Amino acid sequence: MDKEILEFYKKTSPYTDLGYYKEFAKNLPNDIEELCLLQRMQIIHPVAFRDKEIRNKEKCFWGDMTKVEVSRLEYEDDIFPTAQSVIAELLRKNPNYNINREAKDKVHVTCRSQAIILASILKAKGIPARARSGFAEYIKYDEIYYDHWITEYYDEKEGRWKLVDPDMHCPAHKIEFDLNDIPYDKFLFGAKAYLGFRRKQYEKATILYSSDPPTLGLKAAIRGLFYDFHSLMNNEIIFLHIPKYIQDKKFELSEEEYKELDDLAELMLEPNKNFEKLQGIWEEKSKFRIMSGALN
Repeated sequence: MDKEILEFYKKTSPYTDLGYYKEFAKNLPNDIEELCLLQRMQIIHPVAFRDKEIRNKEKCFWGDMTKVEVSRLEYEDDIFPTAQSVIAELLRKNPNYNINREAKDKVHVTCRSQAIILASILKAKGIPARARSGFAEYIKYDEIYYDHWITEYYDEKEGRWKLVDPDMHCPAHKIEFDLNDIPYDKFLFGAKAYLGFRRKQYEKATILYSSDPPTLGLKAAIRGLFYDFHSLMNNEIIFLHIPKYIQDKKFELSEEEYKELDDLAELMLEPNKNFEKLQGIWEEKSKFRIMSGALN
């Protein structure tokens, strides 16, 4: 593996830099399974609150849900968009960062936050890591694959990259493979999803990006493509963000614009091999970097 690439992914972004919490992260477990389980027990995924039965349980995987404040029964990704902000909030609520954290002291964020938190901790330990965005074939409801973020890190001992899913470390999830070494054919990266729709390989309702508003098919794949591209460039944008020119066009692009994305997606199928070309596109095509947002 090219040393330049590994050094790049040791660097942090505004989303993965832990600031004063870097030393805290260095002292967390080095074993990836232990680290993921510990992290998983700090967080309640917001979808749990959609189930009234879960919200009223005193004993469940997340703890005593009846003690969780009503005002916190919403997605908190917008409040805590960075790994540093999530860890700061966890330690503010309870400085004991362990697997016995009570439900009332947990933060309610999605798989994106889980992915960047793990990446930030690994980076703090000097391990090359990056968040990845796409669609998990092992998370499927009503024949639809949902958007998902995971973490990819470089295992120096084995000399290869590994995919790990900290968000799915839960006894309720029965997965047939190792969540700490996910086979690459089990995760549908944004680029592959996008090209699949462009080549008529997938049906419209095959994938869904459950942002607000939800997007299906090619539009969902475009979101996954850009979230993954930005993550590969160490810029793990939040769900509110999408290139402004795409948002302005309501995802209805010209054939020339689609071909631009075709070229980008082809390179992203092998991001390490095409690292320099992807960086070149990042620098040259500012429209891929100018994001929409609440005030933009």
